[in-house]
Amino acid sequence: MDVLSDVLRTIRLEGALFLNGDMYAPWCFKVPKGAHIAQLLRPGAQRLAICHLVLQGECWAQVDGEAPIHAHAGDVIAVPHGDAHVLGSGLHHAAVDMSHVVSPRAPELERIRYGGQGERTVLVCSWFAYEGDAPHPVMSNIPHLFTTPLRSRPAGPWIEQSVDFVLGDAPLHTPGSEMVAAKVAEVLFTEVLRGYIESMPANNPGWLAGLRDPHVSRCLALMHAEPARNWTVDALAQEVHTSRSVLADRFTELVGAPPMHYLARWRMILAAGMLRKDQGNLARIAEGVGYESEAAFNRAFKREYGVSPGAWRQNGA
Repeated sequence: MDVLSDVLRTIRLEGALFLNGDMYAPWCFKVPKGAHIAQLLRPGAQRLAICHLVLQGECWAQVDGEAPIHAHAGDVIAVPHGDAHVLGSGLHHAAVDMSHVVSPRAPELERIRYGGQGERTVLVCSWFAYEGDAPHPVMSNIPHLFTTPLRSRPAGPWIEQSVDFVLGDAPLHTPGSEMVAAKVAEVLFTEVLRGYIESMPANNPGWLAGLRDPHVSRCLALMHAEPARNWTVDALAQEVHTSRSVLADRFTELVGAPPMHYLARWRMILAAGMLRKDQGNLARIAEGVGYESEAAFNRAFKREYGVSPGAWRQNGA
């Protein structure tokens, strides 16, 4: 079981490339908060992540309250929580609201030239709408701003080639070009996340760190492969060949919750996805996520989301 892929599927990630920019110093953008435009890009999405791929040159980026970062050709600047941020050849320049220059309207890819007469930076910007029904294992464990050296990663060259193909294909409006662009954007975002996971300090706590621990990652894989199974800590410990106490302590230390608490939360995330798609009646959904009675399922769901499953579905999730 590929746990990261399994978890990412639940947020219904949908991306697109929206800007191919030739930027000439001096230039500086103020990129608005993602939540303000998520509904415009994909109705129903609660959250928006943004990535900027630097194909040539260099630039700076900063989220309010955090240290600025410097990116070079081949790097991806990731703003996974959609924070408003400043992006430019230098952060001391007056920042122009990005919406005055380009509008990220799906599925359009805009080509612009902007700035002064100085050094050139080539950017490809992308957005990623996703859903946030509850604290999510992946998205709640990554920083608000970071860079991934895409070009130095094994998949980097062919991802860049795919982006180049999309940039050449978009103006032609060929059949299927929008779908190709969306999938390339989603691959880019996934690779950025993988790069962050692999580069995390060894002592970093959190769900993502659990993926790198042999016992915890195996435990997560078992629960994700069979979420409805009547798991116990003893049964999981036996499967991963360690003691109950070692597994419970290590899992809680890294993931931030005991194994059974994590499993209960994951079941509710799955149930929310089923309710959104209206897959069957409540009793069937309850059984599908490991609850023998609809009443027990209703109580667990309300603890997590604050409303009953029926009300949650009726309100359009």
